[in-house]
Amino acid sequence: MPRITSRDNPRLKEAMRLIASSRERRKAGRCVLEGEHVVAAYCRRHGAAETLLIAETALDRPAIRALQATVPAARTLIVTPSAWAEFSQLPAAVGALAVVETPTSPFERAADFCVLLEDIQDPGNAGSILRSAAAAGVAQVFLSPQCVFAWSPKVLRAAQGAHFHLEIYEDVDLPAWAKSYRGSVAAAVAAGGKLLYAADLTGPLALAIGNEGAGLSAALRAAASFQVTIPMPGDFESLNAAAAAAICLFECVRQRTPRNPR
Repeated sequence: MPRITSRDNPRLKEAMRLIASSRERRKAGRCVLEGEHVVAAYCRRHGAAETLLIAETALDRPAIRALQATVPAARTLIVTPSAWAEFSQLPAAVGALAVVETPTSPFERAADFCVLLEDIQDPGNAGSILRSAAAAGVAQVFLSPQCVFAWSPKVLRAAQGAHFHLEIYEDVDLPAWAKSYRGSVAAAVAAGGKLLYAADLTGPLALAIGNEGAGLSAALRAAASFQVTIPMPGDFESLNAAAAAAICLFECVRQRTPRNPR
């Protein structure tokens, strides 16, 4: 396995370019996964990474050794602490990064439980929503053209491996998609919608979440089957998009979960 001591290594340079530039990630069709937990989640779903970069200080960890076993030695780079510090956004304690082909999911038909994200531009919010969606059993997530790139390092970091439990579709015309959906589309709005806990969320459903500043577009609200609002009795009427999405998603889960017989 090559040992990398400086940032001049070509494969290290490739990783640096992908970390730094969304345009480069889209152009190359590749992304960088940071942290052994996220890399392992990818490998379980998609197989070996194209390139595995391991912090030299982490070589003795069982999780790192397990990752090494999944990637040919010629595609594994051991990176010294000084070189690691030059390119990674995370400390060497994280242990591993991987360059992978950005996964794609061929679209066949809409699932019974979906999420629509419109103009979510904060990567932390986007990643947190993906994480909540995966935990809630959502099958598919559709993102509008103005959303943050779903495979950016910050989104991947916030999602903690959730990407690999979801089918993710980007650059989607959400109002048109909503009009063609065979189930119901619930648009989450700050005020004026049906009380979330009174809405019927049990059938095939797509939950639409908008930018926390502007909310959902008029076009997507009009295409929705109904609108839902989270009650906020406090004096400060504000939830970020990730928190609102989690509340709505797990109300769906609550309604869809059979009650235990008494």
